[in-house]
Amino acid sequence: MSERLDAWMDAYVLAWSTNESEHIAALFTDDAVYDPQTAAGEWDGISEIIARWQETDDDEDNWDFEWQPLIDSAEVAIITGQTRYLEPPISYRNLFVIRFRDDGRCYDFTEWYIEEDDS
Repeated sequence: MSERLDAWMDAYVLAWSTNESEHIAALFTDDAVYDPQTAAGEWDGISEIIARWQETDDDEDNWDFEWQPLIDSAEVAIITGQTRYLEPPISYRNLFVIRFRDDGRCYDFTEWYIEEDDS
């Protein structure tokens, strides 16, 4: 795995943990598109990304996230992950497609998440 991807994912987890605008903004270009693959559609531009991200204010002590790279090239990274929430107890499988600019920020992010069946 590249240092760039490792650093970007560390920054992503930091932004998720803190929910602070500056941490979120550091991840994305001003004109970035974030597509959570929901009926509400994609988030266009850094202002909307920050606003919509902060609507989901996960308590940093209530989740754990592990990830591994599948593909890591100069232009794109694809990672798989697993998110586990403590309360209520629920787990998700994640797939992220991250497209990078030369400065290391993301300009196009797509995520899929699927709830795991614990039965």
